[in-house]
Amino acid sequence: MGDTQLAPPMILCLFLLLLLQGVAAQSPDAPVMLELKKNLVFPNASWWSDPDPCKWETVHCENNRITRIQIGGRGVKGTLPSSLNQLTELQIFEVMRNQLTGPLPTFAGLGSLREFLLNQNNFSSIPGDFFKGLSSLGSASLDDNPFEPWTLPESMRDASALQNFSAMNAAVNGTIPSFFGSPDGLSSLSGLQLSFNYLQGGLPDSFSGSSIRTLWLNGQKSDSKLSGSIAVLGNMTSLVQVWLNDNSFSGPIPDVSAMSSLEDFNVRDNQLTGPVPDSLVNSKTLKTVNLTNNMLQGKMPEFGAGVGVDNIAGSNKYCLDVPGAECDWQVNVFLQIAKPLGYPNVFARDWSGNDACSWTGVTCGPGLKNVTEIHFQRKGLTGTIAPEYANFTALTRLYLNNNSLTGTVPDALAGLPKLSFLDISFNSFIYGQLPKFRQNVVVKYDGTRIGQAGAGTPSGAPGSGTDNGSSSGSELSRSAIIGIVFGSIAGFILICALVFFFTKRRKRAGRAQTPNASTTVIHPRLSGSDQDIKITIAGLRGAGSEGVSHTSSGPSAAGGDVHVVESGNMVISIQVLRNVTNNFSEENILGSGGFGTVYKGELHDGTKIAVKRMELGAMSDKGLDEFQAEIAVLTKVRHRHLVALLGYCLEGNERLLVYEYMPQGTLSRHLFNWAKENLKPLEWSRRLTIALDVARGVEYLHSLAHQSFVHRDLKPSNILLGDDMRAKVADFGLVRLAPDGKMSFATKLAGTFGYLAPEYAVTGRVTTKVDVFSFGVILMELITGRKALDESQPDESCHLVTWFRRMSISPDTFHKAIDPVLELTEETLSSIRTVAELAGHCSAREPHQRPDMSHAVNVLSSLAELWKPVEQDAEDIYGIDLDMTLPQALKKWQQFEGNGNAEFSSSSFFGGGGSSSAENTQTSIPARPYGFGESFTSADGR
Repeated sequence: MGDTQLAPPMILCLFLLLLLQGVAAQSPDAPVMLELKKNLVFPNASWWSDPDPCKWETVHCENNRITRIQIGGRGVKGTLPSSLNQLTELQIFEVMRNQLTGPLPTFAGLGSLREFLLNQNNFSSIPGDFFKGLSSLGSASLDDNPFEPWTLPESMRDASALQNFSAMNAAVNGTIPSFFGSPDGLSSLSGLQLSFNYLQGGLPDSFSGSSIRTLWLNGQKSDSKLSGSIAVLGNMTSLVQVWLNDNSFSGPIPDVSAMSSLEDFNVRDNQLTGPVPDSLVNSKTLKTVNLTNNMLQGKMPEFGAGVGVDNIAGSNKYCLDVPGAECDWQVNVFLQIAKPLGYPNVFARDWSGNDACSWTGVTCGPGLKNVTEIHFQRKGLTGTIAPEYANFTALTRLYLNNNSLTGTVPDALAGLPKLSFLDISFNSFIYGQLPKFRQNVVVKYDGTRIGQAGAGTPSGAPGSGTDNGSSSGSELSRSAIIGIVFGSIAGFILICALVFFFTKRRKRAGRAQTPNASTTVIHPRLSGSDQDIKITIAGLRGAGSEGVSHTSSGPSAAGGDVHVVESGNMVISIQVLRNVTNNFSEENILGSGGFGTVYKGELHDGTKIAVKRMELGAMSDKGLDEFQAEIAVLTKVRHRHLVALLGYCLEGNERLLVYEYMPQGTLSRHLFNWAKENLKPLEWSRRLTIALDVARGVEYLHSLAHQSFVHRDLKPSNILLGDDMRAKVADFGLVRLAPDGKMSFATKLAGTFGYLAPEYAVTGRVTTKVDVFSFGVILMELITGRKALDESQPDESCHLVTWFRRMSISPDTFHKAIDPVLELTEETLSSIRTVAELAGHCSAREPHQRPDMSHAVNVLSSLAELWKPVEQDAEDIYGIDLDMTLPQALKKWQQFEGNGNAEFSSSSFFGGGGSSSAENTQTSIPARPYGFGESFTSADGR
């Protein structure tokens, strides 16, 4: 045979194989580059036509490795491949101003990458690990991409060399992370541009002392926008350009004297208050300043001739719209008074013009029009009492009551020559000795800590709760002596009662059955109504069963989770409760739940309350345990998404609990019974907000309170809504305190069919994950509008969890599972899918597969739009001005949670219609006993 000859097709294949092998030999990155080329469409195909990627136009190599890809502004279309992070020597990646689409691939592991420019494309999403391992990254731009909403991930900490980061108009939501500028985070950061996103919250403390020179946070698109104080700017000494305009920042402009390089300062269209500081007016480096549309006070600033100023007359609250014109002396005094209060918005809105006598709350005498009376009660004020009140020498009456003022009463007030009346009552953090006022001065200070944190009873202290005169003498009045005598007798009786209670409880504890001796659950057929009936099941361990009782909460645990409650001044007399409920009249019944009937009441000042009255027949050991459990929990925890206990009554056979009143009633009536009750169905955004509120309340119980609590009975009928449709978790009769150091503990089974976690129903052991399971069921109810257990449905679909899992398998069936009353847009459907995925994780069969509630909070907070009432009240449910600065609000919450006498609004507990206003009025019932549970405070501002 002759020489073998290869056929032409085989020769061609060998040629292509050798060519590809040559490319591979030329650059190990060739496969990734060929995939990138395959995904892209170039206007000019010749740019990347050479077999060797290192010879492609705009591509650079070093040692045969791809180090630069620079195709910005070339009209390129297509997507980026997922293998892009295999270019491990890549240093610069520029694809800005093109028409690239699809999700961004992760850049995780590109440790050599120094710069990427991805701005002005159409990328749809960014992965959570995008920044992981980018230790060399110095500059990054993601501007102008229609991403799905995303938060700045914790993995950005890896980019410790980052100097310039820009993600403007990139759908960033959530809060500004604390690692920006922090020593253990992005300490090299010089430029931060996050304008036109959906950021909320305040400026992080980590900005203080940072090297940031350019800070662009203007034009946030969320309803709440960025808010709180801008005080941290005073410590950002490197700042050159500050754009905070078009947000909701409040409080004063800080001293900027440490900013030696400041050139551009734009804070227009915010809610800033207080005088413009001289350090800004006199800055030697300032070139441009914009202050328009705030509530700035004092004299209108007069900047130097070389400064470009946008400060339109009439757009602030200056006393005179003439630059440099001085204010009236009384106006200046009021500004000095407002300074230790943080220049609150409640004053700035009203303090207009140069005549303080025309301001609300200020009364002046005839003639010289000197201030004679000041009425600053119930203003939600935080901070200290200024000694400058003493400058008003004609002042006769000063009302500062029912706020959250702190500190001591200034001695200067005792020097007011005409003062006859001072009311500082119900400011729970005012303490110390009263100054020695003249004998004819009446001082009201009940609801404060006067006499504490110092010597004994202050000299000349007036009586509590009445307009008793204060005297500078040292002798006790006759009424004071009588009060001491009766107080001693009452104390002795209380001690005897406590001894009797402890003895009885110890005996009862000795008779207690072992855990799981019997089980008590509520059937959801009844739980959705206002008449919850307990159904008893045979004990899991062969013990006997309990009889049916008309209660809605299971037995409290034997052992140490029900703590003795110090009565303090949360105890309310039965006569007061009879009066406010019209002797428990039927017309005031809100419903039957718990261990009795709930009545609506109204205090003398208009504050609405809900009174839960135990039926006499329900006063078993079990009912008493639940009563004590609810008091024990609610006097230890305070959170804006947990219903507040205002007081309780233990007189004779009467057992009553007093709660804040929730006008819109339970979630179940709005979710399942809205048609029967002529209510509007809940739209998806409202359901998201409610879910987030519940998640935050339960997260607090699990991990943010001083001790860990398990609710055990989460369900829509135990979620109450206020007039603003914000949710609070209620019914704490089944709450268990987790023993220190124990991950799980045994207890009697109690709860509601359909919401019980499988492991709890089988073993009786409780962890926080049983609440997570119940929360997952609630999420499914919010998505579907169906009850957890609906016997009107066929057997195969009556149990929501199993039915929902089947329906979630395919997109078609999932779409059918969504509540038909919801208006589905593409954005809404995407949000529902995310919540459905969260619900599936929360209701996983194995407890270790369920997330913590903090994860649920993070997921929901990235989806929920924070909603506000159309007509925003000046004070919210805790007496907090919604426009006050973030530090002030946090301080107020901490005071409320800690041990304050707080104001309660009428938007609380269990209610009927939604006609009640959210008016905030002072109640005579304190929030909790003084000094009780001071360490039980929220660990965050959520």
